[in-house]
Amino acid sequence: MEPDALRVEHVAKRFGALTALADVNLRLGRGEVLGLIGDNGAGKSTLLKIICGYHRPDSGRILVHGEEVALRSVDHARSVGIDTVYQDLALINELSVYHNMFLNREKVRGPLLNNRLMRRLAKEHLDDMGVRIDDVTVEVAKLSGGQRQAIAVCRSVYSDARILLLDEPLAAMGAKEGALILNLVRDLKARGNVSIIIIAHNYAHVLEVCDRVNMLQHGRITFDKATADTTVAELTELAVAEYRAGRVTKS
Repeated sequence: MEPDALRVEHVAKRFGALTALADVNLRLGRGEVLGLIGDNGAGKSTLLKIICGYHRPDSGRILVHGEEVALRSVDHARSVGIDTVYQDLALINELSVYHNMFLNREKVRGPLLNNRLMRRLAKEHLDDMGVRIDDVTVEVAKLSGGQRQAIAVCRSVYSDARILLLDEPLAAMGAKEGALILNLVRDLKARGNVSIIIIAHNYAHVLEVCDRVNMLQHGRITFDKATADTTVAELTELAVAEYRAGRVTKS
């Protein structure tokens, strides 16, 4: 059997007196979409920042396609096929769609930017992913939130990312914009060549597009099920039980 796209084994991370992650074990199969849920402050973003090379774990190890890696930086993680799309997207609003698609990977002809080639490739990439943007020369600032999120995802995919980390991709989006991103994730899943972890708070969205769901609580993965075997009600009850336990502890 082929190894998992990603394995996180016994990863811990502290920031001074704060334990962000105590003992995290997580696996992501090849071509799988994994939903990562948990309360605010549970450590979800910290875990993603470790996987993408931004933070180094205090202990534990990470395996990418069966090979152990000690990720030194975000660039190192990208070199082994891991990329992250954060809520702030790392897009430059004043630049065009096609310039953002090739940000820091510009196509050149001699000493000059090959704008014609970048425009053509950006349009082809977006169309191929089913993202309809009529004019790739428009400034990103003029697009909807869903379109900007889609551009950031497409940029990662076409920079050869094989493991894609999406940090709250549907936050503060309306139904139409959210549907665009959900359809994009479905398309990526159907292709089967990208493995995805999605941090999300909307359990219905998780069950709609993910193959499996993990819940992070108290620095550990406490729940791991196929989405076909769980419900919004079960996930909600787990979150409510944690909230009630926290209130009892504080009182």
